Amino acid sequence: MKRRTFIRDAGLTVSSSCLFPRLLLAENQKHALQGTLTVDERTKLATVPVDFTGLSYESAQLANPAFFSSENAALIALFRELGTEGVLRLGGGTSEFTAFTTETQAGPPPFDAVGPDTSKNVKGDTPITPQSLRNLCAFLDVTGWRCLYGLDLGRGTVERAAEEAFYAYSILGSRLIAFQLGNEPDAWRTRYRPASWSYADYWKEWMVARTAVLARVPAAKFAGPDVSNKMVYVTGFAEDVKKSGSAIAMLTSHYYAMGPAGAKGVTMDRLLSPDSKLERDLKIAMDAARGAGVPYRMSEGNSCWNGGQEGVSDTLASALWVVDMMLDFASYGCAGVNLHGGGNGFYTPIAGSVEKGFVRRPEYFGMKLANEFAGATMVVSTLECTSDRVRVYAGRKNARLLVVAINKTDQAVAIETPIRHAHEQWLLAGPAIDAKQGVTLTKGRGLNLRDGVLHVGPYSAVLVKA
Repeated sequence: MKRRTFIRDAGLTVSSSCLFPRLLLAENQKHALQGTLTVDERTKLATVPVDFTGLSYESAQLANPAFFSSENAALIALFRELGTEGVLRLGGGTSEFTAFTTETQAGPPPFDAVGPDTSKNVKGDTPITPQSLRNLCAFLDVTGWRCLYGLDLGRGTVERAAEEAFYAYSILGSRLIAFQLGNEPDAWRTRYRPASWSYADYWKEWMVARTAVLARVPAAKFAGPDVSNKMVYVTGFAEDVKKSGSAIAMLTSHYYAMGPAGAKGVTMDRLLSPDSKLERDLKIAMDAARGAGVPYRMSEGNSCWNGGQEGVSDTLASALWVVDMMLDFASYGCAGVNLHGGGNGFYTPIAGSVEKGFVRRPEYFGMKLANEFAGATMVVSTLECTSDRVRVYAGRKNARLLVVAINKTDQAVAIETPIRHAHEQWLLAGPAIDAKQGVTLTKGRGLNLRDGVLHVGPYSAVLVKA
Protein backbone atom coordinates (compact mmCIF):
# COMPACT_ATOMS: atom_id res chain seq x y z
CA MET A 1 0.00 0.00 0.00
CA LYS A 2 1.17 3.51 -0.71
CA ARG A 3 0.53 6.13 1.94
CA ARG A 4 0.27 9.84 1.30
CA THR A 5 -0.04 12.22 4.24
CA PHE A 6 -0.24 16.00 4.37
CA ILE A 7 1.91 17.11 7.30
CA ARG A 8 3.46 20.47 6.56
CA ASP A 9 5.45 22.98 8.50
CA ALA A 10 2.64 24.20 10.39
CA GLY A 11 -17.28 22.29 -26.96
CA LEU A 12 -16.41 23.37 -22.76
CA THR A 13 -19.20 24.19 -20.35
CA VAL A 14 -20.01 24.61 -16.71
CA SER A 15 -23.24 22.81 -15.93
CA SER A 16 -25.47 22.03 -12.97
CA SER A 17 -27.33 18.76 -12.63
CA CYS A 18 -28.78 16.50 -9.99
CA LEU A 19 -27.11 13.45 -11.56
CA PHE A 20 -23.52 13.06 -12.75
CA PRO A 21 -22.59 11.29 -16.01
CA ARG A 22 -23.61 7.65 -15.74
CA LEU A 23 -20.60 6.62 -17.80
CA LEU A 24 -18.37 7.37 -14.81
CA LEU A 25 -20.73 6.46 -12.00
CA ALA A 26 -22.59 3.33 -13.03
CA GLU A 27 -23.55 1.23 -10.00
CA ASN A 28 -21.94 -1.89 -11.38
CA GLN A 29 -18.67 -0.16 -12.29
CA LYS A 30 -15.66 -2.25 -11.34
CA HIS A 31 -13.23 -0.45 -9.03
CA ALA A 32 -9.74 -1.72 -9.71
CA LEU A 33 -8.25 0.72 -7.16
CA GLN A 34 -9.12 0.90 -3.49
CA GLY A 35 -8.30 3.57 -0.94
CA THR A 36 -8.90 4.55 2.67
CA LEU A 37 -9.04 8.18 3.74
CA THR A 38 -8.62 9.54 7.24
CA VAL A 39 -8.99 13.22 8.06
CA ASP A 40 -7.44 14.86 11.12
CA GLU A 41 -9.25 18.17 11.54
CA ARG A 42 -7.37 18.92 14.74
CA THR A 43 -4.15 19.39 12.76
CA LYS A 44 -4.60 22.52 10.69
CA LEU A 45 -2.20 23.22 7.84
CA ALA A 46 -3.07 26.67 6.50
CA THR A 47 -5.97 28.94 5.71
CA VAL A 48 -6.38 29.53 1.99
CA PRO A 49 -6.65 33.28 1.18
CA VAL A 50 -9.86 34.36 -0.54
CA ASP A 51 -7.75 35.73 -3.40
CA PHE A 52 -5.66 32.55 -3.72
CA THR A 53 -6.63 32.04 -7.38
CA GLY A 54 -4.83 34.20 -9.90
CA LEU A 55 -4.07 34.65 -13.57
CA SER A 56 -0.86 35.91 -15.16
CA TYR A 57 -0.68 37.84 -18.44
CA GLU A 58 2.08 39.37 -20.50
CA SER A 59 2.74 43.06 -19.82
CA ALA A 60 2.59 43.75 -23.55
CA GLN A 61 -1.13 43.00 -23.41
CA LEU A 62 -1.55 46.52 -21.99
CA ALA A 63 -0.62 47.87 -25.42
CA ASN A 64 -4.23 47.12 -26.33
CA PRO A 65 -6.27 49.29 -23.90
CA ALA A 66 -9.48 47.51 -24.88
CA PHE A 67 -8.37 44.15 -23.42
CA PHE A 68 -8.31 44.87 -19.69
CA SER A 69 -11.22 47.28 -19.78
CA SER A 70 -14.60 47.67 -18.11
CA GLU A 71 -16.07 47.36 -21.62
CA ASN A 72 -14.70 43.82 -22.06
CA ALA A 73 -17.78 42.15 -20.58
CA ALA A 74 -16.90 38.64 -21.78
CA LEU A 75 -13.51 38.58 -20.07
CA ILE A 76 -14.91 40.19 -16.93
CA ALA A 77 -17.51 37.43 -16.67
CA LEU A 78 -14.83 34.72 -16.94
CA PHE A 79 -12.67 36.35 -14.26
CA ARG A 80 -15.62 36.69 -11.90
CA GLU A 81 -16.67 33.10 -12.53
CA LEU A 82 -13.23 31.96 -11.37
CA GLY A 83 -13.54 34.04 -8.21
CA THR A 84 -15.05 37.29 -6.99
CA GLU A 85 -11.61 38.05 -5.56
CA GLY A 86 -8.34 37.16 -7.21
CA VAL A 87 -4.94 38.43 -8.33
CA LEU A 88 -3.97 39.45 -11.87
CA ARG A 89 -0.22 39.46 -12.40
CA LEU A 90 1.23 41.42 -15.32
CA GLY A 91 4.77 40.54 -16.36
CA GLY A 92 6.27 37.73 -18.40
CA GLY A 93 8.93 37.91 -21.07
CA THR A 94 7.35 40.92 -22.78
CA SER A 95 7.67 43.03 -19.63
CA GLU A 96 11.26 43.64 -20.75
CA PHE A 97 9.96 44.89 -24.10
CA THR A 98 7.46 47.52 -23.01
CA ALA A 99 7.88 51.27 -23.01
CA PHE A 100 5.68 53.49 -20.89
CA THR A 101 4.69 56.72 -22.62
CA THR A 102 2.32 59.58 -21.92
CA GLU A 103 1.92 60.24 -25.65
CA THR A 104 -1.43 59.34 -27.20
CA GLN A 105 -1.07 56.40 -29.57
CA ALA A 106 -2.39 56.90 -33.09
CA GLY A 107 -4.02 54.08 -35.02
CA PRO A 108 -5.01 50.60 -33.83
CA PRO A 109 -3.04 48.77 -31.10
CA PRO A 110 -0.13 46.60 -32.32
CA PHE A 111 -2.15 43.43 -31.54
CA ASP A 112 -5.46 42.33 -30.08
CA ALA A 113 -4.19 39.68 -27.69
CA VAL A 114 -0.70 38.56 -26.71
CA GLY A 115 0.15 35.38 -24.87
CA PRO A 116 2.81 32.77 -24.28
CA ASP A 117 2.49 31.71 -27.89
CA THR A 118 3.44 35.16 -29.19
CA SER A 119 5.52 36.72 -26.43
CA LYS A 120 8.76 35.30 -27.83
CA ASN A 121 8.16 37.28 -31.01
CA VAL A 122 7.46 40.62 -29.34
CA LYS A 123 10.93 42.12 -29.51
CA GLY A 124 10.08 45.77 -30.16
CA ASP A 125 9.04 48.05 -27.33
CA THR A 126 5.26 48.03 -27.05
CA PRO A 127 3.63 51.16 -25.63
CA ILE A 128 1.86 51.30 -22.28
CA THR A 129 -0.06 54.52 -21.72
CA PRO A 130 -2.01 56.13 -18.87
CA GLN A 131 -5.17 55.16 -20.77
CA SER A 132 -4.17 51.50 -20.56
CA LEU A 133 -3.74 51.89 -16.81
CA ARG A 134 -7.06 53.68 -16.37
CA ASN A 135 -8.83 50.91 -18.29
CA LEU A 136 -6.99 48.29 -16.25
CA CYS A 137 -8.13 49.95 -13.03
CA ALA A 138 -11.75 49.95 -14.22
CA PHE A 139 -11.42 46.25 -15.16
CA LEU A 140 -10.10 45.41 -11.69
CA ASP A 141 -12.85 47.44 -10.03
CA VAL A 142 -15.54 45.51 -11.89
CA THR A 143 -14.00 42.08 -11.32
CA GLY A 144 -13.04 42.72 -7.70
CA TRP A 145 -9.47 41.53 -8.41
CA ARG A 146 -6.15 43.16 -7.51
CA CYS A 147 -2.88 43.38 -9.40
CA LEU A 148 0.82 42.51 -9.19
CA TYR A 149 2.52 44.86 -11.64
CA GLY A 150 5.83 44.05 -13.36
CA LEU A 151 8.29 46.77 -14.32
CA ASP A 152 11.05 46.50 -16.93
CA LEU A 153 14.44 46.09 -15.29
CA GLY A 154 16.10 43.71 -17.75
CA ARG A 155 16.43 46.16 -20.65
CA GLY A 156 15.00 49.47 -19.51
CA THR A 157 16.38 52.22 -17.32
CA VAL A 158 15.48 52.66 -13.66
CA GLU A 159 14.26 56.17 -14.49
CA ARG A 160 11.72 54.82 -16.97
CA ALA A 161 10.62 52.13 -14.49
CA ALA A 162 10.16 54.78 -11.81
CA GLU A 163 8.03 56.93 -14.10
CA GLU A 164 5.79 53.98 -14.99
CA ALA A 165 5.52 53.08 -11.30
CA PHE A 166 4.41 56.65 -10.51
CA TYR A 167 1.54 56.50 -13.00
CA ALA A 168 0.58 52.91 -12.11
CA TYR A 169 0.44 53.71 -8.41
CA SER A 170 -1.49 56.94 -8.97
CA ILE A 171 -4.07 55.28 -11.21
CA LEU A 172 -4.46 51.78 -9.78
CA GLY A 173 -4.60 52.87 -6.16
CA SER A 174 -5.81 50.15 -3.78
CA ARG A 175 -6.06 47.67 -6.67
CA LEU A 176 -2.24 47.56 -6.80
CA ILE A 177 -0.68 45.00 -4.47
CA ALA A 178 2.99 45.54 -5.31
CA PHE A 179 5.55 46.14 -8.03
CA GLN A 180 7.88 43.44 -9.30
CA LEU A 181 11.21 44.66 -10.64
CA GLY A 182 12.14 42.57 -13.66
CA ASN A 183 10.95 39.18 -14.91
CA GLU A 184 12.96 36.00 -14.29
CA PRO A 185 16.28 37.70 -13.49
CA ASP A 186 17.86 34.30 -12.95
CA ALA A 187 17.67 33.90 -16.75
CA TRP A 188 19.28 37.25 -17.66
CA ARG A 189 22.82 35.88 -17.85
CA THR A 190 24.08 36.02 -21.46
CA ARG A 191 20.69 37.49 -22.46
CA TYR A 192 20.55 40.94 -20.89
CA ARG A 193 23.65 40.64 -18.68
CA PRO A 194 27.18 39.23 -19.02
CA ALA A 195 28.03 35.58 -18.45
CA SER A 196 29.36 36.46 -14.99
CA TRP A 197 25.91 37.66 -13.85
CA SER A 198 24.94 36.27 -10.44
CA TYR A 199 22.40 36.72 -7.67
CA ALA A 200 24.69 39.21 -5.93
CA ASP A 201 24.62 41.40 -9.06
CA TYR A 202 20.83 41.18 -9.19
CA TRP A 203 20.48 42.23 -5.56
CA LYS A 204 22.57 45.34 -6.16
CA GLU A 205 20.50 46.30 -9.21
CA TRP A 206 17.26 45.58 -7.39
CA MET A 207 18.23 47.93 -4.57
CA VAL A 208 19.09 50.69 -7.06
CA ALA A 209 15.76 50.26 -8.85
CA ARG A 210 13.86 50.12 -5.55
CA THR A 211 15.45 53.40 -4.47
CA ALA A 212 14.52 55.03 -7.78
CA VAL A 213 10.89 53.89 -7.54
CA LEU A 214 10.60 55.01 -3.91
CA ALA A 215 11.89 58.45 -4.89
CA ARG A 216 8.82 58.82 -7.14
CA VAL A 217 6.41 56.69 -5.10
CA PRO A 218 7.35 56.80 -1.39
CA ALA A 219 4.52 54.42 -0.46
CA ALA A 220 5.39 51.82 -3.10
CA LYS A 221 5.33 48.15 -2.12
CA PHE A 222 7.43 45.45 -3.75
CA ALA A 223 7.36 41.72 -4.43
CA GLY A 224 10.04 39.47 -5.84
CA PRO A 225 12.37 38.10 -6.99
CA ASP A 226 9.95 36.60 -9.55
CA VAL A 227 12.54 34.08 -10.75
CA SER A 228 12.01 31.16 -13.11
CA ASN A 229 13.56 28.28 -11.14
CA LYS A 230 16.84 29.08 -9.36
CA MET A 231 15.98 28.79 -5.67
CA VAL A 232 19.23 30.49 -4.62
CA TYR A 233 17.63 33.73 -5.80
CA VAL A 234 14.56 33.04 -3.65
CA THR A 235 16.48 32.20 -0.49
CA GLY A 236 19.05 34.94 -1.04
CA PHE A 237 16.40 37.56 -1.70
CA ALA A 238 14.43 36.60 1.41
CA GLU A 239 17.55 36.84 3.55
CA ASP A 240 18.72 40.12 2.04
CA VAL A 241 15.41 41.97 2.34
CA LYS A 242 15.24 40.95 5.99
CA LYS A 243 18.84 41.95 6.74
CA SER A 244 18.59 45.25 4.89
CA GLY A 245 15.17 46.20 6.22
CA SER A 246 13.92 46.58 2.63
CA ALA A 247 10.41 45.38 3.36
CA ILE A 248 8.52 43.49 0.66
CA ALA A 249 4.84 42.62 0.39
CA MET A 250 5.54 39.03 -0.63
CA LEU A 251 8.12 36.60 -1.93
CA THR A 252 7.46 35.34 -5.46
CA SER A 253 8.80 32.81 -7.95
CA HIS A 254 7.60 30.75 -10.92
CA TYR A 255 6.76 27.07 -11.35
CA TYR A 256 6.42 25.07 -14.56
CA ALA A 257 5.90 21.33 -14.32
CA MET A 258 7.78 20.64 -17.57
CA GLY A 259 9.48 22.35 -20.45
CA PRO A 260 10.32 23.63 -22.86
CA ALA A 261 7.47 22.69 -25.16
CA GLY A 262 8.59 20.22 -27.80
CA ALA A 263 11.41 18.80 -25.71
CA LYS A 264 11.81 15.06 -25.22
CA GLY A 265 9.99 13.83 -22.14
CA VAL A 266 7.33 16.54 -22.16
CA THR A 267 4.44 14.09 -22.02
CA MET A 268 1.02 13.60 -20.50
CA ASP A 269 2.37 10.73 -18.42
CA ARG A 270 4.92 13.01 -16.83
CA LEU A 271 2.33 15.71 -16.14
CA LEU A 272 0.11 13.19 -14.35
CA SER A 273 3.00 11.85 -12.23
CA PRO A 274 4.07 13.25 -8.84
CA ASP A 275 6.69 16.00 -9.14
CA SER A 276 9.43 15.62 -6.51
CA LYS A 277 11.04 18.89 -7.64
CA LEU A 278 7.86 20.78 -6.79
CA GLU A 279 7.75 19.33 -3.28
CA ARG A 280 11.41 20.21 -2.75
CA ASP A 281 11.30 23.75 -4.13
CA LEU A 282 7.97 24.61 -2.54
CA LYS A 283 9.32 23.74 0.90
CA ILE A 284 12.41 25.88 0.24
CA ALA A 285 10.26 28.84 -0.84
CA MET A 286 7.90 28.55 2.12
CA ASP A 287 10.77 28.25 4.60
CA ALA A 288 12.41 31.34 3.07
CA ALA A 289 9.16 33.33 3.21
CA ARG A 290 8.48 32.38 6.82
CA GLY A 291 12.04 33.28 7.74
CA ALA A 292 11.53 36.73 6.22
CA GLY A 293 8.10 37.09 7.81
CA VAL A 294 6.27 37.54 4.49
CA PRO A 295 3.80 35.46 2.42
CA TYR A 296 4.90 33.51 -0.64
CA ARG A 297 3.01 33.49 -3.96
CA MET A 298 3.67 31.50 -7.11
CA SER A 299 3.38 34.48 -9.46
CA GLU A 300 3.68 32.66 -12.79
CA GLY A 301 3.41 29.03 -13.78
CA ASN A 302 1.74 26.34 -15.79
CA SER A 303 2.13 22.84 -17.17
CA CYS A 304 4.93 23.41 -19.69
CA TRP A 305 6.92 26.55 -20.38
CA ASN A 306 7.22 28.09 -23.82
CA GLY A 307 3.47 28.28 -24.28
CA GLY A 308 2.50 24.73 -23.41
CA GLN A 309 2.60 21.34 -25.14
CA GLU A 310 -0.14 20.69 -27.69
CA GLY A 311 -2.15 17.60 -26.82
CA VAL A 312 -1.09 17.84 -23.18
CA SER A 313 -1.48 21.38 -21.87
CA ASP A 314 -4.85 21.86 -23.56
CA THR A 315 -6.52 18.62 -22.42
CA LEU A 316 -8.41 17.14 -19.47
CA ALA A 317 -5.02 16.02 -18.14
CA SER A 318 -4.07 19.65 -17.53
CA ALA A 319 -7.34 20.28 -15.66
CA LEU A 320 -6.66 17.41 -13.24
CA TRP A 321 -3.05 18.52 -12.89
CA VAL A 322 -4.06 22.07 -12.02
CA VAL A 323 -6.45 21.01 -9.23
CA ASP A 324 -3.72 18.89 -7.66
CA MET A 325 -1.03 21.54 -8.08
CA MET A 326 -3.10 24.42 -6.68
CA LEU A 327 -4.23 22.51 -3.61
CA ASP A 328 -0.69 21.27 -3.02
CA PHE A 329 0.44 24.91 -2.90
CA ALA A 330 -2.51 25.77 -0.66
CA SER A 331 -1.69 22.99 1.81
CA TYR A 332 1.85 24.31 2.19
CA GLY A 333 0.47 27.74 3.13
CA CYS A 334 1.16 29.50 -0.17
CA ALA A 335 -0.65 32.85 -0.53
CA GLY A 336 -1.77 32.03 -4.06
CA VAL A 337 -0.96 30.85 -7.57
CA ASN A 338 -1.11 32.69 -10.90
CA LEU A 339 -1.59 30.57 -13.99
CA HIS A 340 0.11 32.16 -16.98
CA GLY A 341 -1.79 32.53 -20.22
CA GLY A 342 -3.32 34.89 -22.73
CA GLY A 343 -3.79 34.76 -26.46
CA ASN A 344 -4.18 31.23 -27.78
CA GLY A 345 -1.26 29.50 -26.11
CA PHE A 346 -1.89 25.81 -25.49
CA TYR A 347 -1.87 26.16 -21.70
CA THR A 348 -3.87 29.34 -21.30
CA PRO A 349 -6.92 28.91 -19.01
CA ILE A 350 -8.79 31.55 -21.05
CA ALA A 351 -8.14 31.70 -24.78
CA GLY A 352 -9.15 34.30 -27.30
CA SER A 353 -9.25 38.03 -27.87
CA VAL A 354 -11.51 41.06 -27.81
CA GLU A 355 -12.09 40.78 -31.53
CA LYS A 356 -12.77 37.03 -31.71
CA GLY A 357 -14.21 36.36 -28.26
CA PHE A 358 -13.08 34.17 -25.36
CA VAL A 359 -13.40 30.48 -24.45
CA ARG A 360 -12.61 28.41 -21.38
CA ARG A 361 -9.82 25.89 -21.82
CA PRO A 362 -9.67 22.70 -19.67
CA GLU A 363 -7.36 24.27 -17.06
CA TYR A 364 -10.03 26.85 -16.33
CA PHE A 365 -12.29 24.16 -14.89
CA GLY A 366 -9.51 22.78 -12.72
CA MET A 367 -8.88 26.27 -11.35
CA LYS A 368 -12.57 26.76 -10.69
CA LEU A 369 -12.80 23.51 -8.74
CA ALA A 370 -9.70 24.32 -6.68
CA ASN A 371 -11.09 27.77 -5.92
CA GLU A 372 -13.88 26.12 -3.92
CA PHE A 373 -11.22 25.89 -1.19
CA ALA A 374 -10.64 29.67 -1.15
CA GLY A 375 -11.23 30.76 2.43
CA ALA A 376 -11.03 27.18 3.73
CA THR A 377 -8.65 25.93 6.40
CA MET A 378 -6.67 22.99 5.02
CA VAL A 379 -6.33 20.06 7.40
CA VAL A 380 -4.26 16.88 7.46
CA SER A 381 -5.60 14.14 5.21
CA THR A 382 -4.06 10.68 4.90
CA LEU A 383 -4.81 8.44 1.95
CA GLU A 384 -3.83 4.80 1.73
CA CYS A 385 -4.12 3.77 -1.91
CA THR A 386 -2.58 1.42 -4.41
CA SER A 387 -1.67 4.32 -6.73
CA ASP A 388 0.23 7.54 -6.08
CA ARG A 389 -1.77 9.18 -8.88
CA VAL A 390 -4.82 9.34 -6.66
CA ARG A 391 -4.60 12.51 -4.57
CA VAL A 392 -6.86 13.75 -1.79
CA TYR A 393 -7.11 17.11 -0.01
CA ALA A 394 -9.35 18.19 2.86
CA GLY A 395 -10.36 21.45 4.47
CA ARG A 396 -13.11 23.10 6.48
CA LYS A 397 -15.04 26.09 5.20
CA ASN A 398 -18.22 27.69 6.51
CA ALA A 399 -18.76 24.84 8.99
CA ARG A 400 -18.54 22.22 6.22
CA LEU A 401 -15.86 19.63 5.58
CA LEU A 402 -14.52 19.72 2.01
CA VAL A 403 -12.83 16.67 0.52
CA VAL A 404 -11.61 16.46 -3.06
CA ALA A 405 -10.28 13.28 -4.67
CA ILE A 406 -8.30 13.54 -7.90
CA ASN A 407 -7.98 10.34 -9.90
CA LYS A 408 -5.24 10.63 -12.52
CA THR A 409 -5.40 6.96 -13.50
CA ASP A 410 -7.34 4.99 -16.11
CA GLN A 411 -9.08 2.93 -13.41
CA ALA A 412 -12.00 3.75 -11.15
CA VAL A 413 -11.20 4.09 -7.45
CA ALA A 414 -13.36 3.50 -4.38
CA ILE A 415 -12.22 5.41 -1.30
CA GLU A 416 -13.54 4.69 2.16
CA THR A 417 -14.12 8.04 3.89
CA PRO A 418 -15.37 9.32 7.26
CA ILE A 419 -18.13 11.19 5.39
CA ARG A 420 -21.59 9.64 5.55
CA HIS A 421 -23.67 12.28 3.80
CA ALA A 422 -22.89 14.93 1.18
CA HIS A 423 -24.51 18.35 1.17
CA GLU A 424 -23.03 19.13 -2.24
CA GLN A 425 -20.84 17.46 -4.85
CA TRP A 426 -18.84 18.60 -7.86
CA LEU A 427 -17.48 16.47 -10.68
CA LEU A 428 -14.66 17.41 -13.07
CA ALA A 429 -14.59 15.03 -16.03
CA GLY A 430 -14.35 14.69 -19.81
CA PRO A 431 -14.73 12.19 -22.66
CA ALA A 432 -11.08 11.10 -22.44
CA ILE A 433 -7.86 12.12 -20.75
CA ASP A 434 -6.65 13.75 -24.00
CA ALA A 435 -9.97 15.50 -24.65
CA LYS A 436 -9.73 19.16 -25.58
CA GLN A 437 -13.49 19.58 -25.85
CA GLY A 438 -16.33 18.33 -23.70
CA VAL A 439 -14.60 18.90 -20.37
CA THR A 440 -17.24 19.71 -17.74
CA LEU A 441 -17.45 20.84 -14.16
CA THR A 442 -20.80 19.65 -12.82
CA LYS A 443 -22.40 20.65 -9.55
CA GLY A 444 -25.18 18.59 -8.04
CA ARG A 445 -26.21 15.78 -5.73
CA GLY A 446 -24.67 12.93 -7.67
CA LEU A 447 -24.01 9.31 -6.86
CA ASN A 448 -20.31 9.59 -6.07
CA LEU A 449 -20.68 9.15 -2.30
CA ARG A 450 -22.52 6.01 -1.25
CA ASP A 451 -22.47 4.50 2.25
CA GLY A 452 -19.30 6.40 3.14
CA VAL A 453 -17.45 5.27 0.00
CA LEU A 454 -16.38 7.92 -2.50
CA HIS A 455 -16.45 6.56 -6.06
CA VAL A 456 -14.19 8.40 -8.48
CA GLY A 457 -14.16 7.41 -12.13
CA PRO A 458 -11.07 7.18 -14.32
CA TYR A 459 -9.43 10.52 -15.07
CA SER A 460 -11.77 12.66 -13.02
CA ALA A 461 -11.98 14.65 -9.78
CA VAL A 462 -14.79 14.73 -7.23
CA LEU A 463 -15.35 17.37 -4.54
CA VAL A 464 -17.67 16.55 -1.64
CA LYS A 465 -18.97 19.10 0.84
CA ALA A 466 -20.28 17.40 3.97
